[in-house]
Amino acid sequence: MDIKKYQGIFPAFYACYEDDGAISPERVRALTRYFIDKGVQGLYVGGSSGECIYQGVEERKVVLENVMAEARGKLTIIAHVACNNTADSRELARHAEGLGVDAIAAIPPIYFHLPAYGIAEYWNDISAAAPNTDFIIYNIPQLAGVALTPALLAEMRKNPRVIGVKNSSMPTQDIQMWKDQGGADFVVMNGPDEQLISGLAMGATGGIGGTYGPMSELYLKLREEFLAGGLAKAQAIQNECCRIIYKMCSAHGNMYAVIKGILRKQGVECGGVRKPLTGLTADDQAVVDEAAAMIQAAIAKYC
Repeated sequence: MDIKKYQGIFPAFYACYEDDGAISPERVRALTRYFIDKGVQGLYVGGSSGECIYQGVEERKVVLENVMAEARGKLTIIAHVACNNTADSRELARHAEGLGVDAIAAIPPIYFHLPAYGIAEYWNDISAAAPNTDFIIYNIPQLAGVALTPALLAEMRKNPRVIGVKNSSMPTQDIQMWKDQGGADFVVMNGPDEQLISGLAMGATGGIGGTYGPMSELYLKLREEFLAGGLAKAQAIQNECCRIIYKMCSAHGNMYAVIKGILRKQGVECGGVRKPLTGLTADDQAVVDEAAAMIQAAIAKYC
């Protein structure tokens, strides 16, 4: 396993729909090209930002197929394959491996709170369906309802395909624990965008973020400054990113609807969001415009 391919900034890929709400292969490909042009290291496809919980298995396959058609050999691709049942998750894992992704990832089963051995069995069953592909645990307890623990990670480390954790829990201490437990070659990716600088300080390999899309330049510069020892500038960029995120979250519409509105202003059309996520209202356009202006001002100032 080459840890270097998991270092850097990985935008979480957004769901791309036609105007009628169907998956849009053309818009998926256009968004992939947009990210290649931004110079990011990789993409996290089919996660929360991809609205996976509201998509069917075949729809998720179409998304990944079109991402890979554009990104193969240009970006590291991590495909989130978890569904709320093992059979569908294994099907997506097999499909992802067949496409040649670098890694698959999975949240724990949601709704029913399974014991740790049940979660481990679920993850190992998924991994077994893609036996030649790296596996990354997705720890997001605030949404999944269950948290990764050192004991569960120790159990999963018995699986040689388990190479890392995407950590979206709020305590940055968790990043330190997973990195310390996993060792120097263990991949730990920071999840909460609002604390990327803190995650890097605690040992994160890089970041996977839902707000990276319309302002990848800022997160790339933040990491660059942090690694070069420019902590004051990195902190200033982090603060600006947080202010932009707070603005994005101030609309009536869902944050991803706002982000897609910003991307539209940047020349990339992703469509809307899928219900029950809430779309933009007429009043939300002012939020989109202000957030977009804040992004451009921050890029001009720091990048």
